[in-house]
Amino acid sequence: EVQVVESGGGLVQPGGSLRLSCVSSEFILSTVTMNWVRQAPGKGLQWVARIGGTNRGSRKTYAESVKGRFTVSRDNVKNTLQLQMNDLKPEDSAVYYCVHFTQGVWGQGTQVTVSS
Repeated sequence: EVQVVESGGGLVQPGGSLRLSCVSSEFILSTVTMNWVRQAPGKGLQWVARIGGTNRGSRKTYAESVKGRFTVSRDNVKNTLQLQMNDLKPEDSAVYYCVHFTQGVWGQGTQVTVSS
């Protein structure tokens, strides 16, 4: 049963931008805390960003490595989650996952490759 699906990945040059999206068939995203997590080839999982539900003030938190470059947001009407990624670096290359930690729900991931 697919509950979250990511999209928007691709190949971009260093310094470029991408916007990832996550849609859910199960959750009302405005009511839950959602995370973006990434995994680079041969490396472990790295938490990237979090947005709280509206009951938590939609608080946004970022990993130090992406702070100031990435922005997490949510469209409550469309029930989608976004990750705007600017000034991308080669070290940002990874599969990016939309995750509901509490329910243990992960999407299939979307590949981001930053390369010249």
